This record gives sequence, structure tokens and C-alpha cells, in this order.
Amino acid sequence: MHVTNATIDSVSDTAFWVAHYRSVETKRNDALFRDPLAGTLAGDRGKSIAESMPRGFMSFWVIAIRTRIIDDFVRTAVNEGVDTVLNLGAGLDTRPYRMDLPASLTWIEADYPHVIAYKEDRLAQETTRFKLTRVKCDLADAAARRQLFATTNAHAKKLLVLTEGVVPYLTAEEVAALADDLGGLDHAAGWIVDFFTPELIAARERMMGSRLKNAPFRFRPDDWSGFFAAHGWRATDIRYLAEEADRLGRPIEMPLPVKLMFILQSMFMSKGRGERFRKAAGYAMLQPA
Repeated sequence: MHVTNATIDSVSDTAFWVAHYRSVETKRNDALFRDPLAGTLAGDRGKSIAESMPRGFMSFWVIAIRTRIIDDFVRTAVNEGVDTVLNLGAGLDTRPYRMDLPASLTWIEADYPHVIAYKEDRLAQETTRFKLTRVKCDLADAAARRQLFATTNAHAKKLLVLTEGVVPYLTAEEVAALADDLGGLDHAAGWIVDFFTPELIAARERMMGSRLKNAPFRFRPDDWSGFFAAHGWRATDIRYLAEEADRLGRPIEMPLPVKLMFILQSMFMSKGRGERFRKAAGYAMLQPA
């Protein structure tokens, strides 16, 4: 993997960006989580990418809130009997090293071979808190993906699937195929998925310009819930970033001029539009319908 430049050449490069902001959050006195290995994985590459992006305060806030939401989803699922977590497109996630979960839990990470190799090299001397298995797998390879799912399903009693930062980069056809494959697993109890409205994706494209041209969001159905329902999944819990931030007491820390602009815009925003804005992004727990 590249480790010095600030260009995002592919979706997997965004993992450095995410890891950098997790390391930044970890250093806060009021941190929403602690990820002491994030900086080791992000390296100079993660910092360079973050510094090249506009409105870094927004990306930092999103990563902090989304990480906490998913941590909470995972804890709840494990407390309710999940014994296996399948993390697809795991990137530089370190939950097996940092989360206080039962030693009996099985955690499986799947990602591109070069991502797994980089991670194993950087974390070779670290110890996990529960059983971790890494699988080198291109999820676009349908046969390899289905083999991974079948093997995992056969060994799990109650399975949770995590696709943090994965689904938005797929086409609708690819998400449909993934949903159908996961829906065929009789031990799958839940699936954690990103939620973004088409309007928010369009705003992201305007803000980032060409910086993410090699990693665009492609999944933007008009009816997000309806899409997953048609493929056998229903959302039982959606936690929106803005609402969760209010609950956690973590508003976006933005420069004063930007803050004043947001305040001015909100003054002329209808109640309905304001509600849509607050519910434009989040993370959902899906369960088999």
C-alpha cells in the first residue's frame, strides 16, 4: 500500500483517512472511544490525506460519531447472543484489539490481500482481546465471497455482519447481490449498514470536488429502506449522526465563519427540510425480514 502521498487512488485508501481521524479522537480528553492503534495504521499517509481534504472538521466529526454508533451496535448485538462478527471490507479497523467483548467471540475480517498484508505487518506484535481471523478476499469475486459466507455461517450460531464504509461505494446491483447472499445465511441475525440520502451524497461531491474521483459514492437509491426490504432486510434501528451527536454532547466543532453561515441557513430552512437534513446520514441495524 502507498504510505506517503495524499492522493486517494482507490476505495481502500480511504481506510488511512478514517484511521487518522480515529487516532485524533483517541487523543481527546472527552474521546467517544479509544483506538490506540489507529495512529500506527494511519501513519503519515492518513494525516496527508486528511490535510488535503476540505472541511476536515466535518469528516472528523462524522468518523467519531459513526465509530461510536457502530461500537454500540456491536456491544448490543453481542449482549443479545451474537457469537461471530463478519467484518467485510474491514480496512484498518482495530475493534478486536480495543473493544472489551467476551473472549469467546469470533471476529472475522475480510478485505483485499494488500490491505490484510499491511495490517498484519503493522500489528504483528499486538494481541487481540478475542479470536480474530483475517481472510484475503475480493468481495467483488462472487464465488469467493459466497464461499466465505458459507464457511462463516456454518461455524456461527448467531452472526452479525458489519460493512462499515463499504456499501456506499458499491453500485445498486452489487448491493443487491450482497444483500441476497447475506440473506441466504440462516445464522445471520443482523447487518450494520451505512445510510446516506442522495441529497447528502450530492453535497459530498460538491464539497470534495475531484479529490474522491477514485472513490465515489455510487449507491444512492431513492427509497433506501424499500431497497433493502425488497432483498429481505428491514431496518430495526437507524441512528442518525446529528441526533446521536446531540445525545453524546458532541456538536460539530467548526470555524466561526462556517458556524455563522450554518446558523443563517437554518434560520431560513423550513421545519421539514431541517428534519431531512438532520436525518440525512446515519448507520442502521438491519435484520432478516
